[in-house]
Amino acid sequence: VQLQAFGGGLVQAGGFLRLSCAASGRTFSRYAMGWFRQAPGKEREFVAAISRSGGSTYYADSVKGRFTISRDNAKNTVYLQMNSLKPGDTAVYYCAAGGGLTPAALQHYWGKGTQVTVSS
Repeated sequence: VQLQAFGGGLVQAGGFLRLSCAASGRTFSRYAMGWFRQAPGKEREFVAAISRSGGSTYYADSVKGRFTISRDNAKNTVYLQMNSLKPGDTAVYYCAAGGGLTPAALQHYWGKGTQVTVSS
């Protein structure tokens, strides 16, 4: 499966953005989907995950209550709604697809990232 993330941009602290990740192919619903991010000088970190059906979600503590992951299997798309953004959320955001909800299990396929910059 090929993934393409988009929707990043520059936003002020306290603002919001919605990222989308479009997947190619007809097997999208077979994969758990997730979002990761990488800030300059830091390792890539897990952000959120969603099960194949969308019935289960999982978040990093740093974004819990502010970010929401969702998916539309009919559109082969996964979303990340990011509210109450903080400068610490600045990073390149990547979507990923895999066989399970754990960060390790999600890393079968990667999309190109989209830059999110939050100004203070």
